[in-house]
Amino acid sequence: METKDVIRDLRLKMNLSQEELATELYVTRQAVSRWENGETLPNTETLKELSKLFNVSINTLLGSPKKLICQCCGMPLEDEFISKEVNGEFNEDYCKWCYSNGKYTYNNLDDLIEVCVKHMANEAFTEDQARSYLKNVLPNLSYWNK
Repeated sequence: METKDVIRDLRLKMNLSQEELATELYVTRQAVSRWENGETLPNTETLKELSKLFNVSINTLLGSPKKLICQCCGMPLEDEFISKEVNGEFNEDYCKWCYSNGKYTYNNLDDLIEVCVKHMANEAFTEDQARSYLKNVLPNLSYWNK
């Protein structure tokens, strides 16, 4: 989905007119119309405000151009799982379980692996397979690579 469609759909979902959205963001109604017609894109600061207002990530506002994964545990990130900063902005690098309110949850890779193994193990994936997979993948993520 393109940004123009995402903004329009989210605005309509919240029952806002273009004028009401413009007032909320301190922009003109014409600016909102140009976004929704695909003539322009909101600037970075406006994208942040739209993200807060609609409670979706900037990645979602931009039509999900990249697949996000938590840079601590490797979980695919959907908007409902993305962490937030203390000020309410999305932090698209981490899930809400690995980073919350400006603080990291895990500082020991082995502890994280044991937590993840419990959630990953099932009929198709044994605990040993999950543990082996995580030991190979997690050290390559940016949180553990610093």
